[in-house]
Amino acid sequence: MTENELSKIIVNVAYQIHTQLGPGLLESVYEEIMHHELIKHKLKVERQKPIPVIWNEIKMEIGFRSDLVVENKVIIELKSVENIAAVHPKQLLTYLKLTNCKLGLLINFNEPLIKNGITRIVNNL
Repeated sequence: MTENELSKIIVNVAYQIHTQLGPGLLESVYEEIMHHELIKHKLKVERQKPIPVIWNEIKMEIGFRSDLVVENKVIIELKSVENIAAVHPKQLLTYLKLTNCKLGLLINFNEPLIKNGITRIVNNL
């Protein structure tokens, strides 16, 4: 399955969750439900996956933890905040570069309309 095909499923799941629950819950609640729903779609989903960072030949086992990684192709960074900070898309792009993934989705569930809370970040896609 391509990154774009996975993206369609992920966005649809986010929409369904937001339609039923709305904004205002903790990020961890949305993460748990997204994980559960994506697995129901028979996708390989890793939650809070530690991603190593290599600096000057030193491998740091946990450079960061990715909220969700789908099929080792798409990184999902979940938020439940009033406003996405300018650094959030840049962080996700850095995660994509470090993992050689091509697509990331920054999803802020704290929006009245979920379509306004989804930002697609690409790395050589």
